[in-house]
Amino acid sequence: MLKTALQPRWLATLALALILATVFVVLSAWQFGRSQIDDDATGADPATAGASLEEALDDPTPLTEVIRPGEPMGGPQADTVVSLEGEFVEGTEVLIDQRLQDDREGYWAVAAFAVDGAPEGQVIPVVRGWVADPDDADAAPSDDQLAVVGRLLPTEAPEAEPRPDGRVLPSLSVAELINRWDTSSYSGFVVAFSAQPAEASESAGPAGELDGAQVDAAAEDSPLESVWVGPQPEGPQIHWLNVFYGVEWTFFAGFACYLWWRLVRDDHERRLEEERLDREWEEQWRREQLARRAEQSGRPAGEPGSDGPEEQTHD
Repeated sequence: MLKTALQPRWLATLALALILATVFVVLSAWQFGRSQIDDDATGADPATAGASLEEALDDPTPLTEVIRPGEPMGGPQADTVVSLEGEFVEGTEVLIDQRLQDDREGYWAVAAFAVDGAPEGQVIPVVRGWVADPDDADAAPSDDQLAVVGRLLPTEAPEAEPRPDGRVLPSLSVAELINRWDTSSYSGFVVAFSAQPAEASESAGPAGELDGAQVDAAAEDSPLESVWVGPQPEGPQIHWLNVFYGVEWTFFAGFACYLWWRLVRDDHERRLEEERLDREWEEQWRREQLARRAEQSGRPAGEPGSDGPEEQTHD
């Protein structure tokens, strides 16, 4: 079969099959690449943070309509901009370290927020703002009824890293904060974009229009800086139609090589069959020639000593 495959016409056909297989493999890789497309998150780009914040404050959803206390947070609930009313719980302030703000490392100031309308007065951790020095963090305004607008995020995983200062925690783990505060809570936390007195919020509309009435990090005299957190990045989405096309092009590449091999094999077997038939025809022709010669000489073909009359012996 190798002799057949090395014939010029089959070598040319092999080159064509390899070119087609290469094109099919490239198309397959392109389809597989298109099957996973990352959806970029909005992030905290300072150039777009203002517009994004205005959009976030424009039409928030009440927290009590998004998730119930103790309910695990799912994908549709995370990243929702929510509104909630209530008050900060006195003495629940903690700091979460290793938080970046404009490439500066610092701390998130977090406190428990008692949510009005929660079934059993549950609280939710609220990120009040960012501070570079933990000593600059002030106490949460626990005497006022506040209206907060912020982004709802899922809890972080707890870390067992020891901290000399009990106020500073390595992660914003709701489970750890529940044990620390000894109260029930929602399963996520809220990064506050706006906090203002509840009465002012009801009378003036969107929170973004009440710069003078803001409290906590949004207030001008606050030591905290406001934290902006964009939508969290989503995992790559798999487009199954492109996956199917990628598998299909891979099959075509393999089929091009298989088709060349099958054609070579068929040609080789055809040659073997022709050679076998030639040998059988030649043997048949020889037998016929021998029979014809035997008939012409008057004796059966192949009978020894039949070339003439029998010799007689004389005494």
